[in-house]
Amino acid sequence: MSDPSDLLLDTLSRYAGWSGPIIGLLAFFESLVLIGLFVPAIATMIAVGGLIGAGVLDPAPVFACAIVGAILGDWVSYALGRRIGPAIYRHRWLKGQQLAFARARLFFRRYGFLSVLIGRFLGPVRSTVPVVAGVVKMPPRLFQTANILSALLWAPALLLPGYFAGGKLAQFDLQAEHLMLIAVGLCVVPMLLGWIALRIASKPRRVRTV
Repeated sequence: MSDPSDLLLDTLSRYAGWSGPIIGLLAFFESLVLIGLFVPAIATMIAVGGLIGAGVLDPAPVFACAIVGAILGDWVSYALGRRIGPAIYRHRWLKGQQLAFARARLFFRRYGFLSVLIGRFLGPVRSTVPVVAGVVKMPPRLFQTANILSALLWAPALLLPGYFAGGKLAQFDLQAEHLMLIAVGLCVVPMLLGWIALRIASKPRRVRTV
């Protein structure tokens, strides 16, 4: 785990009362365009789940703030895309992300609503699909529906593996390596199921091309 992640986990352990807002900020930045490409949220969230399972952190504020932060991050990215339009792809701060945006545009063009719902779980497009949705002016209500549902799935998918590995499964006296494999498996399975559901979904609805 990277040094910033270690520092964050140490901070959470020391200041457990602030765990909710801190995780909310992590989820917000992980979902935000550009910044989200560099935030190591997956490994950190699994580790935070372990702290919850060990009784170090209160689960309610962590889950709630993670969901709210994820929703707000995608919402801001969507709003930026909607306000700036296609010019955002050429913005000086995003010049190195043309490939990421190209993937997101193709992904959104093919799957529309489902791309927003599932995109949060797919690293290459997780912080760029909301921008594309804004650029093509996806109806706000439709976007927010996908955004909220996605966040409600995302937070448990990342926190529960660590929770079970760090708490509930510890009673079986498994080795650390086994616990890590179980945690990774529990995280990957819901994302894999989401991808399978996406692949077998009915014919994608037509959307405006970017």
